[in-house]
Amino acid sequence: MTDMLREEVKTDVEGSDSNSNILKDDVLNNDFSDDQHSQHHHQPTGFKRWLFTTNHKDIGSLYLIFSFAMFLTGGAMAMVIRAELFQPGLQLVEPNFFNQMTTVHGLIMVFGAVMPAFTGLANWMIPMMIGAPDMALPRMNNWSFWILPFAFTLLLSSLFMEGGGPNFGWTFYAPLSTMYSPASTGLFVFSIHIMGISSIMGAINVIVTIINLRAPGMTYMKMPLFVWTWLITAFLLIAVMPVLAGAVTMVLTDKYFGTSFFNAAGGGDPVMFQHIFWFFGHPEVYIMILPSFGIISAIIPAFSRKRLFGYSSMVYATASIAGLSFLVWAHHMFTTGMPVAAELFFMYCTMLISVPTGVKVFNWVATMWRGSLTFEVPMLFSIAFIVLFTIGGFSGLMLAITPADFQYHDTYFVVAHFHYVLVSGAIFSIMAAAYYWMPKWTGYMFDERLAKWHFWCSVVSVNILFFPMHFLGLAGMPRRIPDYALQFADVNAVVSIGGFMFGLSQLIFLAVVIKCIRGGEPAAAKPWEGAEGLEWTVASPAPHHTFSTPPKID
Repeated sequence: MTDMLREEVKTDVEGSDSNSNILKDDVLNNDFSDDQHSQHHHQPTGFKRWLFTTNHKDIGSLYLIFSFAMFLTGGAMAMVIRAELFQPGLQLVEPNFFNQMTTVHGLIMVFGAVMPAFTGLANWMIPMMIGAPDMALPRMNNWSFWILPFAFTLLLSSLFMEGGGPNFGWTFYAPLSTMYSPASTGLFVFSIHIMGISSIMGAINVIVTIINLRAPGMTYMKMPLFVWTWLITAFLLIAVMPVLAGAVTMVLTDKYFGTSFFNAAGGGDPVMFQHIFWFFGHPEVYIMILPSFGIISAIIPAFSRKRLFGYSSMVYATASIAGLSFLVWAHHMFTTGMPVAAELFFMYCTMLISVPTGVKVFNWVATMWRGSLTFEVPMLFSIAFIVLFTIGGFSGLMLAITPADFQYHDTYFVVAHFHYVLVSGAIFSIMAAAYYWMPKWTGYMFDERLAKWHFWCSVVSVNILFFPMHFLGLAGMPRRIPDYALQFADVNAVVSIGGFMFGLSQLIFLAVVIKCIRGGEPAAAKPWEGAEGLEWTVASPAPHHTFSTPPKID
């Protein structure tokens, strides 16, 4: 049986222009060795299946489940923040604990909710979209997931240490994170390192898979845009994650080993930390939004029953955004006292990013123009994404203007801006993807009525939550403060009500998912009429091994 498989693979691999001789040797010598072959056909069950799995669908499911658990955890912390800010004065928690909540909420949402969700979608969908049998490095895939729960256990356990958890903001600016930080800072740094290792391994896996395992005929310019956006995102991850590792290592040595990287008394410079951090931090923002662009570029054509308008311009726009993201980091630092020439450079580069982003929005609208539109839940979330992400983009342009930023900096205007981009941007696109591919994952159609309740509750509450924050910021309310002046009380009460509505709305999503997993109307191989791509050529639910022989692309 093994020999037959070898011959079959040999024929397929030799017939493929896009696979190198190195890959051929790898596939023939490694992927189908006797012990692996027996593992594939005698799958362990129960906990062992999930612990030792190398199947891309299982690992994708683990990432998605973990991401949702972290989303609820980070959301609970946001509820503590909004409960405290419901009225002026100290209501529920001490200021130090409030700062711990803002810090850990940010870290969990960025590194624990959004990024693992996109990695889960990549694991599930990229091999199916390019006609690959699995991810290229399956054991590393397993390892890159299973170190994540340990990282977040470390981070959350720091909250129970004497002195509390990290309380210096998710950006952990020095000297707050060095001279004035709690004893748990070491745990925080270690957990960041583990998250970074996981992200880098996941990114390497995505790049190797896309470059080496595409089906015969699947040229780069035939790849779905979700695959393109993830390929570019993976290069960004590999470029900037070591920068974050360097920053937190310097924080560690400043705190525990007496170095003075960021201590002015010892010849260091605290502003240098901001430069290093934001050189990582701004590409990180695009790491969290580029896969969203790929998701929306898959869903809009499907429910418009048209081909995506301007495919190649979308690819080039994605690459342009990624390249420009390395040139704009100091727009977070206009108030630190940079030379005017530097401020102008970063201001213009920041504005320039809006051009390729505008190309994407234009192409999505042009795709819908005169299309045969239907408004199922994935399409509703995608349209909400376009509208609300554009609002977030406009407020970002306002923040890019240096003199205006002196007024907006560190106010609730900034909070409103990045939550419009990340919640109604990244999170809404993840919801859209979940509803779009859920029939393929589970083999059942979800409850459309309940899902529409989830959509409308989410889209109304997210605007009640974040839109009034613009006015709070313009009026001068500073962020990261547990108390505020009396004139901000009414607006904060409205914002907090919106926050609790949005949090409760996500329980509807949980109900939809559980109901779908437990059964329902069986899904066809292609449940959406206008959907295109290799993932819709296989049965629903997708079989454990999708393509035993690579499909041929014309």
